[in-house]
Amino acid sequence: MTRRPWPKAVLFDLDDTLWPIAPVIRAAETNLYAWLQQHAPRVAAHFTIDSLRQARLELLARQPEYGIDLAALRRAGLLAAFEQVGEDIAKVGDAMTLFSAARNAVTPYADVVPGLARLRQRALVGSVTNGVADLAAIGLAAQFQASVAARDFGRAKPDPGIFLAGCTALGVLPADTVYVGDDLLLDVQGAQQAGLRAAWMNRSGKRNDLADQVQPDVEVDSIDALLDWLDNQHEHPHTQQQIRV
Repeated sequence: MTRRPWPKAVLFDLDDTLWPIAPVIRAAETNLYAWLQQHAPRVAAHFTIDSLRQARLELLARQPEYGIDLAALRRAGLLAAFEQVGEDIAKVGDAMTLFSAARNAVTPYADVVPGLARLRQRALVGSVTNGVADLAAIGLAAQFQASVAARDFGRAKPDPGIFLAGCTALGVLPADTVYVGDDLLLDVQGAQQAGLRAAWMNRSGKRNDLADQVQPDVEVDSIDALLDWLDNQHEHPHTQQQIRV
């Protein structure tokens, strides 16, 4: 079997690829609502967690530009709610600080920290995300040599530009890069259309219901499985170096 050279870089999605995000958001919203009950009771009396969420969705539908910055969307939603009931909008900053801390209280999957450490010995490692995770607050910033977020870049996945920005940040070509993410359209198809290869991180064993549209280069359930695929299908990085010398 002819093996390809090892990729020079691997880029990762964050939420639901490196950690589960739904339970974190639920806990963060619960904490925020408890804070509202104590510090902004008029808001809590008029809104529930669900109705605040619905109001954000309606705001997003009216102003889709918020789609690249969900933290800005949440802040705008809170401002609107505070203004609607006559609550002091100066408190929104404290509310967002509390929510942000809870939103970054993620627990990486067990394979993530050791897997990233192993991978960094063989390739450049970066992240490209539509989310608002703070890698420094989470404690994983040192694992990534570059990180690109939609809210900073100005465009979100699956726009090819954000994948290309990740490659540029690492100084590599798209053809020399593998992108790893959990979403078949945003991550896999988006990366492939930008010229990267794409690994579908399918931790829960979901079926590919879009198989007629999207075919990942590989399907894995952990970074360990990704490394196994890289080892099995590619020349070892040390072998490549010896050949070049």
